[in-house]
Amino acid sequence: MKPNVLHMIDSFEQGGSERLALQLARQLQESGRCHVRLACLQNKGSLRGEADRLGLGEIPEYPLRCFYDRNFVTQLRRLARFLKDNEIDVVHTHDFYTNIFGMTAASIARVQARVTYKGETDGFRTPMQKRAERGAFRLAHRVIANCLVVQNQLIAEGVNPARIVQHYNGLDLDRLKVPAALRRNDALAAFGLPPAPARRFVTIVANLHNPVKDHPMFLRAAARVRAVVPDAAFVVAGEGDLMKSFQELAGQLGIERDVFFIGRCEDVGRLLAASHIGVLSSRAEGFANAILEYMAAGLPVVATDVGGVREAVAEGETGFVVPSGDDRKMAERIIEVLGDSKRGREMGQRGKLIVAEKFASEHHLRNTLELYDDLLSAPQPTDSAAKKIGPEWRLSE
Repeated sequence: MKPNVLHMIDSFEQGGSERLALQLARQLQESGRCHVRLACLQNKGSLRGEADRLGLGEIPEYPLRCFYDRNFVTQLRRLARFLKDNEIDVVHTHDFYTNIFGMTAASIARVQARVTYKGETDGFRTPMQKRAERGAFRLAHRVIANCLVVQNQLIAEGVNPARIVQHYNGLDLDRLKVPAALRRNDALAAFGLPPAPARRFVTIVANLHNPVKDHPMFLRAAARVRAVVPDAAFVVAGEGDLMKSFQELAGQLGIERDVFFIGRCEDVGRLLAASHIGVLSSRAEGFANAILEYMAAGLPVVATDVGGVREAVAEGETGFVVPSGDDRKMAERIIEVLGDSKRGREMGQRGKLIVAEKFASEHHLRNTLELYDDLLSAPQPTDSAAKKIGPEWRLSE
């Protein structure tokens, strides 16, 4: 019998965890090893069409306002009933809110295999939120850490090491493929960017919602680079309510004509094919999908030393790692790469090989299937955790 698996995500916005969850759901369904369903907390976002095309049936929504009101209890009951009625064998959650909500309902429904995901380090959650999530991890059978840094942090915070497994995110390499005959100027034109060889593009792909991405550092580094490399230009791909303030900062730095804010990018492969360097300027990360995308596209990477960056970027071989907040050092490394195009190409090619060998989505799929098999074949102890839902869940968003 194929197990029934429910994947739960916050929304269908263009976030890393949402895209990774949909990618995994598709691969699990295509593997023929599972019957896959999806559920969400917010039925909105540009990825909803992609979810519908998976043909996984109705996608129920469980809207939450907070974790301590009557609606939370109502939605818990709805989800627990759904899990029982559909005989769900595995519940797999993918972010902070679904970890808490999904594991609570799955424990109430006595779901046989309960899997959570942690892809954040410090800098994202309050102490109260961390306590609540640790409660969810106690209800889970396994917590997937997306890099060694996250795994070590979970252990340091008191999560039982026996419950933690470390799986790197998997990248769908086909999503970044571009036609072999694609010309750089055609790709640039698609994003309203000036043609080559007049400019060389340094690109950052990150949402403009969360200050932790530290776009101001990127822009300060860009100003330093522009003063030394006249043909350098900078692409900011992503959407969010911080865009206007970043545009104003670019003006204050005198680089408003050199920085191109292109908004949400639906074709990352085409954008990266037209770029020369990929940059990450975050103050905190787990394991950044953007870095894998840069490497898969054959770009050298300049990234801040946060989260699992050093687990992906080989210093001096596939790119450079710089201290968080140090725009001077970031600028120096970008200038170094732009000054030696041959070395930059070699770095990009090495990165491309590493992604294919270590971080391709097929590895993630295999790890996930093996995890499900292990949990579903294990003897089931008496589960009293569902009775322990009390004050520890009471926190505001």
